[in-house]
Amino acid sequence: MPKISIVNYGVGNLRSVRRGFEKSGAQVEVVSKPAEMAKSDAIVLPGVGAFEEAIANLKPMSNAIVDEVRKGKLLLGICLGLQLLFTRSYEGGVQRGLDLVRGEVVKLPGTVKLPHIGWNDIRIVKATPLLERVRSGSYLYFVHSYVADPIDQSTIAASTEYGIEFPSALWSGNIFATQFHPEKSGETGLSILRNFVETVKR
Repeated sequence: MPKISIVNYGVGNLRSVRRGFEKSGAQVEVVSKPAEMAKSDAIVLPGVGAFEEAIANLKPMSNAIVDEVRKGKLLLGICLGLQLLFTRSYEGGVQRGLDLVRGEVVKLPGTVKLPHIGWNDIRIVKATPLLERVRSGSYLYFVHSYVADPIDQSTIAASTEYGIEFPSALWSGNIFATQFHPEKSGETGLSILRNFVETVKR
């Protein structure tokens, strides 16, 4: 059974993420110290809220996360966790991210109601282990006002339309990320968490 560390930095909906991974066949530990994370097979970076607060709270863990990922450990970023992986965000001024994925995080256009809350469909644009057996057009649950804009567009695995077309799932080497919340997205979301667990086993 793979061991998954869910990073606790004060802004994640940890209970539902933990429950989702336990249902998916993983041994889960919620961690807040680098040494605890080092013992796991994979890292999950959840997140709800504002980038500035999140990156400040994450600071004691950030170097360890970057080191573990650069050594090859699998990581899944969820919602704000996806955005924290980027070089910078423009939420609340210019904020530096973890720079594991080059690019920036920008606000959705003012032509749509913000935040983007609720169910929306994804268009799969690249095959990825995370989305195996998930149909293009599947509906998943979103809560956000900012979106990622990667420099390398080939990292985009799925996109979603809301005012603009934005990346809703990313895959870059050992880094996976979703702008939607798989743990709040019913059976489709659970199948995505199971896919991540299966990828960790390989």
